[in-house]
Amino acid sequence: MARELAVIHPDAHCELDHQTPLQLTVATILSAQTTDVRVNEVSPKLFARYPTAADYAAADRGELEELLRPTGFFRNKADALIKLGQQLVERYDGDVPGQMAELRTLPGVGRKTANVILGNAFGVPGLTVDTHFARLVRRWRWTEQTDPIKIEQAVGELLPKRDWTMFSHRVIFHGRRVCHARKPACGACSLARWCPAYGSGPTDRDTAVMLLKGPRAAELAALTDAEVG
Repeated sequence: MARELAVIHPDAHCELDHQTPLQLTVATILSAQTTDVRVNEVSPKLFARYPTAADYAAADRGELEELLRPTGFFRNKADALIKLGQQLVERYDGDVPGQMAELRTLPGVGRKTANVILGNAFGVPGLTVDTHFARLVRRWRWTEQTDPIKIEQAVGELLPKRDWTMFSHRVIFHGRRVCHARKPACGACSLARWCPAYGSGPTDRDTAVMLLKGPRAAELAALTDAEVG
């Protein structure tokens, strides 16, 4: 299934736009309780206004909150970003650290966020257990765990460490584009032959194809055409 995911989603990547570890850290904090699309709408102006950790540390709270308002929970997020900037300046000379233990001490950074930062900004393999990831690996019966850390540990034992970051992206892509929570596109899924949850969604191909999402929906449908052929 892991190998097939690489075929299904060759375009899998971190969907939060960023160029630096700081930008990725900020974007990941902002992604809580909202979509990556919404964060990407807000981040260009935010990154231009606050290019360094020191800028967040010295930010005017009202101005920052107004920029963050579209992402929801903007007061809490503004507070986290100001404190993040202060911590980075005071403890790390304004740089985002590249170690799990140090990242976990930063405001707004939990284990999931730390894995996103490590995997995508520092090249350190990590499994990002977000809602899509947790839902799919349980649906596939790779684990029965519900705690994110235990899910991370269980899945990590099944895969080579070097594959963890890209595997996370592929699973998340699959969750967003094919294996939806309420109505998965079972009849248009290339993992169907191995999936113990096959039939949770429509198995009729024409119906399932209509459920595919994303810019490559037609290509995803074509993959199942080739398999049937």
